[in-house]
Amino acid sequence: MSWGTELWDQFENLDKHTQWGIDFLERYAKFVKERLEIEQNYAKQLRNLVKKYCPKRPKDEEPRFTACLSFYAILNELNDYAGQRELVAEEMGHKVYGELMRYGQDLKAERKHHLQEGRKAQQYLDQCWKQMDSSKKKFERECREAEKSQVTYERLDNDINATKSEVEKAKSQYYLRTHMADESKNEYAAQLQNFNAEQWKHFNNAIPHIFKNLQDMDERRTVKLGETYRSFAEAERRVIPIVSKCLEGMVLAAKAVDERKDSGIVVESFKSGFEPPGDFPFEDFSQTLNRTSSDSTITTTPRGEKEVTQGSRPDPRHMNRTKNKLWPFGTKKPKGPPPEDFSHLPPEQRRKRLQQRIDELQKELQKEVDQREALNKMKDVYGKNHKLGDPSSLEPKISETICNMEKLRSEIHRHETWLAEVEGKQSRGDRRHSADNHHHAPPGRESPEGSYTDDTSQEHSTPHHRSHPPPTGHRPSDNTHESDDEFDDDDPLPVIGHCKALYSYDGQDEGTLVMAEDEVLYVIEQDKGDGWTRARKQSGEEGYVPTTYVDITMEKNCKGAVTYI
Repeated sequence: MSWGTELWDQFENLDKHTQWGIDFLERYAKFVKERLEIEQNYAKQLRNLVKKYCPKRPKDEEPRFTACLSFYAILNELNDYAGQRELVAEEMGHKVYGELMRYGQDLKAERKHHLQEGRKAQQYLDQCWKQMDSSKKKFERECREAEKSQVTYERLDNDINATKSEVEKAKSQYYLRTHMADESKNEYAAQLQNFNAEQWKHFNNAIPHIFKNLQDMDERRTVKLGETYRSFAEAERRVIPIVSKCLEGMVLAAKAVDERKDSGIVVESFKSGFEPPGDFPFEDFSQTLNRTSSDSTITTTPRGEKEVTQGSRPDPRHMNRTKNKLWPFGTKKPKGPPPEDFSHLPPEQRRKRLQQRIDELQKELQKEVDQREALNKMKDVYGKNHKLGDPSSLEPKISETICNMEKLRSEIHRHETWLAEVEGKQSRGDRRHSADNHHHAPPGRESPEGSYTDDTSQEHSTPHHRSHPPPTGHRPSDNTHESDDEFDDDDPLPVIGHCKALYSYDGQDEGTLVMAEDEVLYVIEQDKGDGWTRARKQSGEEGYVPTTYVDITMEKNCKGAVTYI
């Protein structure tokens, strides 16, 4: 239906309707703006959430558990999802909101132009009507004046008392007014004809054309709204495939959680390589009450452990010192920076750290090798074409690279030596454990200084002949001073084994311990290669005894060992 033919007399209403259409378009544009702002804020909050929960530690320090890796994968997918929400907001801003604002400005200008044309046409028609109405009123006045002059002329003409001059004057006045009425009539007829023609043009040509333009404008506005509605929905639909992939990635990450693998990672991460601690020997302090100092017997408990009885009275100062020295299940962090060979770690963890360090050094070495090859090629190019550069200028850099390579090779060799040492200890410890079920030797033992030792000769020393004691050396003075300092410590060394005296020893040297044949002592420090073993009597007295004088049995994972959780 055409506005020009159906609404020819509704100019003011069409003016209001077109203004409402533009207001509605701007209202929808405002809605889109607020909608895209919601998307932008949502995407921003998602990114901040991902950033908050993303790992801040280096990648090599991150846990390798599948639950953690899946969570980080979900965070990555959520970050991609936030990017899609930003894409939705961007497309709504450019293709919907921006387009609506530009189109709204164009509509306002076009509507203003059409309405101005309509008002101009209406003003011209009004002007024609005024001219026609003026001629009409003039014609009406002239007709009335002509009628008056006619009545006057007829009255004087019939009056016998009127003079001839008065009659002639009334007659001429009558003719004049009649002529003027005729002219006014002709003018009115012309103006009326002109107005009718202009009015026909106005309502059949001008107004329909203007209203058609307004109708086209309003219909284009409606079409544009429909297109922007579709664009609004398309902005969401375009990201659906990517959003679906993000959600699918989250589901796959959830399926990748493997509790068995995580448990295995826990084992690999914290496995120390130590064997569980063995049983402790029974320390019987009550048997000394009714015995003399020379009585010493060895009995067997129902569990098969050796029970020691001694006649001497225990020293109350030392009775409770080792009572609470059980296997430590906590991990003590070393003071200061860790040693370069990772000797503060258990064997298994030390092996892994050494292997990791070797791999890092190998990568650094490969970089230096590649750099040296590149420098040598550049040197050859400079040698062939001196315009490119001086070959001798590369010598310092090549020398520095070679020096770095030698340092790295040396570092790798050192770490490989430590690694071979650790692997050798572990393999030997495993062989010992499988070969002798009666001697519980740990795969890696810790000396009182905190380093691990693998000297099997100190575990179980049994001389073949007991008829004569082997010769002994004297304790060095520096060791004597060290032992004095250690004896004065309020926290005595823990028991790491026990030994049985094969010969009696008088203990004449300073720092040594008197022992009788077949007497059972507690080992608190192994032989460090000087032929002496530190022991403690049941009375609490400590000192050194010749290693060759005793039969030593080390406890499986002794009390002094350290376990790492």
